[in-house]
Amino acid sequence: MELTYKLLTPGPLTTTRSVKEQMLFDHCTWDDDYKRITQDIRAHLLRLAHVAPERYTAVLMQGSGTFGNESVLTSVVGDDERVLVCANGAYGDRLAEICRQAGVPVTVYAEPYDTPVDAQRIAAHLAADPSITHVAMVHNETTSGLVNDIEAAGAVAKRAGAAFIVDAMSSFGGIDIPVEDWGIDFIVSSANKCIQGVPGFSFAICRRDLLEGSRGKARSLSLDLYAQWQTMERDGGKWRFTSPTNAVLAFAQALRELEEEGGVSARAARYAENNRLLIERMRALGFEPYLTENQGPIITTFAHPADAAFTFREMYDYVKARGYVIYPGKLTDGDTFRIGTIGEIYPADILNVTSILGEFVATKRKEA
Repeated sequence: MELTYKLLTPGPLTTTRSVKEQMLFDHCTWDDDYKRITQDIRAHLLRLAHVAPERYTAVLMQGSGTFGNESVLTSVVGDDERVLVCANGAYGDRLAEICRQAGVPVTVYAEPYDTPVDAQRIAAHLAADPSITHVAMVHNETTSGLVNDIEAAGAVAKRAGAAFIVDAMSSFGGIDIPVEDWGIDFIVSSANKCIQGVPGFSFAICRRDLLEGSRGKARSLSLDLYAQWQTMERDGGKWRFTSPTNAVLAFAQALRELEEEGGVSARAARYAENNRLLIERMRALGFEPYLTENQGPIITTFAHPADAAFTFREMYDYVKARGYVIYPGKLTDGDTFRIGTIGEIYPADILNVTSILGEFVATKRKEA
């Protein structure tokens, strides 16, 4: 018997049937109709970012969000430049790891996983080290669920003349981000997050002049952001190498459904209500959120009760068998787990999953 369930994760996430159905059609990568779909997606992403096509462009890149981040970091930071990576979670740490692995000059400014990045500390690093030419950070750090203040960080970077790179993997499309107004030069996300597509590609929204200036800096053939952009521009939406056609078709449908829902503001409101209700119900069951402030609407980390007579695996299996999948923790300093509130998930799902968790806890208490 096939088990079906909904994903309460930060992505991949639960998608609509209509998004899934788009993947039933096999498209040719060279076909003009398919290239037009790519071009429509690129234009739509610019509108979501509140940027003008004269100043910004969108580049799609094969692979997961990490591929997109690696493409940007290894393509736009030159050998004689340096990036300040601001990290307060595993995904900020990954940005730094990408740089080290590829030989990108990097300085790391780190905060504890429950502490937001401080714009004034960024300013201090920039003032102390004139060799820093770029600043990179995560917007919604899904290690904990914390949302960093990228608007304040962008203002600091701009005052210092540094380019600003944002990993908005788990926030773009679910939190409104006026990219240019917030001083962002490169923002990266992926198809299988808040826009509610399926895995297969990432994308970067880039300031045109800085992308143009990155020519020749890339440290990778397949992840060369400038070369990918030039091919898409020159050949009317053609990808340089084989693209994930089925995922692209699904993403085009997901963008249409985002607009039908009412745009980013409406989706953000749904996610926020999911998150509010989740925290309220989980607290009533004895599960406290890891964060006391700066909690975002995308995913919430909960502390596993120290006196609990059950393991995460037992809880996970119980919930999964009843129609939902939750997420293990990613913190190194505590026993935690995570529950996402994005995707095709509604308050009724939150009521359902917390009722299931309540049944599980009650059963374990009786057994203890």
